[in-house]
Amino acid sequence: MAHVTSKSYQALQKRLDEAPQGAPASESLFKILEVLFTEEEAGKVSLLPVNLFTIEEASKLWKKPNDEARTILDTLADKGILFDFTIGETQAYVLAPPMAGFFEFSLMRLDGRFDKRLLSELYYQYINIEEDLIQRIFSLDPAIHRAFIQEDTIQDEDKVEVLNYERASHVINTATCITVGICYCRHKIAHLGKGCSNPQDVCLTFNKTAESLAKHKIAREIDKREAQRILEECRKAGLVQLGDNVQNMVNWICNCCSCCCEALLAYRRLGYNAKINTNFISRYSREECTGCEICVARCSVDAITICSNQDGNYYPEVNAERCIGCGICARFCPTDTLSMERRKEMAFVPVDSFERFVLNAIDTGTLQNVLWNNSTLLTHDILRRFLRILLSLKPAKRLLAKRQLRSRFLTLLTKTEHYTLYDKLVNDGRGQDYSHPELAF
Repeated sequence: MAHVTSKSYQALQKRLDEAPQGAPASESLFKILEVLFTEEEAGKVSLLPVNLFTIEEASKLWKKPNDEARTILDTLADKGILFDFTIGETQAYVLAPPMAGFFEFSLMRLDGRFDKRLLSELYYQYINIEEDLIQRIFSLDPAIHRAFIQEDTIQDEDKVEVLNYERASHVINTATCITVGICYCRHKIAHLGKGCSNPQDVCLTFNKTAESLAKHKIAREIDKREAQRILEECRKAGLVQLGDNVQNMVNWICNCCSCCCEALLAYRRLGYNAKINTNFISRYSREECTGCEICVARCSVDAITICSNQDGNYYPEVNAERCIGCGICARFCPTDTLSMERRKEMAFVPVDSFERFVLNAIDTGTLQNVLWNNSTLLTHDILRRFLRILLSLKPAKRLLAKRQLRSRFLTLLTKTEHYTLYDKLVNDGRGQDYSHPELAF
């Protein structure tokens, strides 16, 4: 018999699907939502904005007093479904995406609130078998993931050119708060009886996201010294550092294995068409290769093949389209045959989460949902429809519209209440320049 889903969960799925990442409908998704949300919570969350909002906004949407709305919001934040932030004297919230978001947080927590085996089975079905969500996530432009190079594999001539945001150590050293939690991917696979021996307590989060996770006991707050120790241990274990694809205020860095990590599995499974940002590449630099194939075994994305020439000498051949520039092959090469070099073209890395969110929204045609959240207002519905039409124009007509609307639109966008809140949250009110061509509408 087909799964019967209430209107509240159907409305919640539609709301989640309005965000750039989306949440494609399926029977397994509805089962997941029923585990994580009560029916009443599902109905209420379905009314919440896609971007940042305040208690007062939720109160109006739900037609509840502020105190009652706060209690509901705090309960949802305690579940890891919402992030809660204090911005000056303002309490703000944002609905976490499914990934990296409330899917992970449900398995990270250790208080037994959710049935982790059931969720692991459902997540595996929804993400690893059905693939609709993972395909959408890994087609986002800009990518949500980027690989952090293992810093001790960087060549001396490149070290002066390595930017701070390319260093995981810099992310740790500049973080305002750091937490460590259980690796969602390895935890999930372990519940399916397919786990590996790599450490699980290694998922690092930073800054405001870490503050929210620590507050609600989803992850454990640690100091910078412990974070650096975890990072170094994971590097020595050959784990890949995949993190938040932004320059400022990075939210997370995962220490990933090729057997469990959903990002690395998807990268290979989707034919290497998935997007993982990288600025480095592995290169054959010395004629010392012994053909030991350690690099082949260590490479998490199958980017290296050992070949031999007419003289019978071995050499590693690196597929530049597959290599994510993590540096693991160079770290473990016993003859230093492989080295890491900077790619000729720098990959675009958004300034912060706000920029990436807006660019992802433009890319997926969901910008109207980000800007005008309240679907119950006629004026918002008109604006949403207008923007949807604009984003669906053919290239030539869309270019004309861009030129006519760009200046006024971007000026308006950076003056909105939600942008002001976000700017204070991420940039301490310093502000950013969003007038460059990548954000041109």
